[in-house]
Amino acid sequence: MRIRISPSLLAADFSNLRGDLEKVQNADLIHLDVMDGTYVPNISFGLPVIKAVKRTCSVPLDVHLMIERPERYLEEFAAVGPEILTVHYEASTHLQRTLQRIRELGIKAGVALNPHTPLEGLKYVLEDLDVIMIMTVNPGFGGQKFIPSMLDKIRDCRELIGDAPIEIQVDGGVSLDNMAILLEAGATNFVAGSAIFGAENPQAYIENMRSIGGQG
Repeated sequence: MRIRISPSLLAADFSNLRGDLEKVQNADLIHLDVMDGTYVPNISFGLPVIKAVKRTCSVPLDVHLMIERPERYLEEFAAVGPEILTVHYEASTHLQRTLQRIRELGIKAGVALNPHTPLEGLKYVLEDLDVIMIMTVNPGFGGQKFIPSMLDKIRDCRELIGDAPIEIQVDGGVSLDNMAILLEAGATNFVAGSAIFGAENPQAYIENMRSIGGQG
């Protein structure tokens, strides 16, 4: 499975959003963290910003719902036309039904797990999944340091998936410094915010990440 790079818009300059989006046009996806201030201790942005990004940017969208009861808003977010719509394992009481509905809406279904959440429950919904996101920091804020113990969790996730065509996405503290070891552990989809948008040349940074994955 080829690797994919997904810059996190949370680290962009919102006073010059169009300009920052132009700097990452060579990305595979644009990662959009929707925070509600309840499920995570922060509020980010919602549908109006995502719609503006969709109008401005041709890169496919990767929407990460860090919200309580995400099933309430699936239709609204799907209507924007993202490639991936990810919900949190901990926030959705009827996870299988939620993932099934995302797919019915024509969107790839993803599930995110916080650092403390075990992988065990995912074996019952693998057939309904396209992406598993391993949170490598505690969600809610950008710019946090990578939690090293998550490497074992990524390896365990790769073993759980087996030959299933499911992407393993990592989100939190991802950079050129740990890209190789994350790749070795089994990650295939890399969300990076501060590392990319804080680089002198974001496009070159993305290409350097690809080169580590042998796709430069």
